[in-house]
Amino acid sequence: MGMLVKSWEEGFMKFQPGVHFEYDMYGTASAMGALYTGKGDIAILGQEIYPFEVKAFEQERHYPPTEIQLATGSVDVRNFDYALGPFVNADNPLQKLSLDQLDKVFAYHDDPKDNILTWDQLGLTGPEWEGKPIHLYGWYESDIFSTWIERAAMHGSHRWRCGMKQYAHIHRPDGSIYDSGQQILDDLSHDRYGMGLSNVRYLKGTNTRPLLLARQPNGPYYAATKETLINRQYPLTRVIPAEIDRAPGQPVDPAVREFLLYLLSRDGQQEIVRNGKYLPIQPEAAAREREKLQ
Repeated sequence: MGMLVKSWEEGFMKFQPGVHFEYDMYGTASAMGALYTGKGDIAILGQEIYPFEVKAFEQERHYPPTEIQLATGSVDVRNFDYALGPFVNADNPLQKLSLDQLDKVFAYHDDPKDNILTWDQLGLTGPEWEGKPIHLYGWYESDIFSTWIERAAMHGSHRWRCGMKQYAHIHRPDGSIYDSGQQILDDLSHDRYGMGLSNVRYLKGTNTRPLLLARQPNGPYYAATKETLINRQYPLTRVIPAEIDRAPGQPVDPAVREFLLYLLSRDGQQEIVRNGKYLPIQPEAAAREREKLQ
């Protein structure tokens, strides 16, 4: 993020050579606190804002922060909010899943009819699938990926299915990291009755494949690609926002407004493309975000 912000600063200064920037890149966790205490003018986050961060801002300022979406998460670039999704063993014939089904598979519900426990409940037939339990693979419940899935697909529920095998990064003695997402797909490769949550960056060399995903049971269904993420078609697309302090009925600070307008301009979005980590947003989406600054 630091390299991208620096390139944005340099690009903006071509139009506003007298501007001075002061920025502290301590990480997303510190950004909102700096905003609502008045230390910072813009909090550029590395992931979607958490509800507790909104609540903290509201407790201090007595109104919510104003969010301006700047970029789209990556397809498969590590540490740049890559797209998450469901995966199955390559020997499993299931091809697609809706967000409602994903919720019913991975989350526990009090009403039995809202729980999907076996493969025939997802439409698979024949003696090798009927009545066979779905084995679940995912991250530890406290992982940031899990908390985002809770908000994006589980209606805010924290009630993950009991029995789900949970993974965390393994730090090897040589300093390398065995990513949790890689562990999930590696183990799923040996379980034709398993379903896991992971990312396509870990597919190579595994006996797994991603499922198409839809917001509604009747589709349309999408794979996670650059195109479907930029177009916000893939249901679990990640968003990179900036948060600002704008009191109700008051204009945006002129300097803040002009810089954010630059980030949403063709030049600002082109810097995202050149950086090659995050993805840009659609021109139509950028136009909608610019309207928020008026």
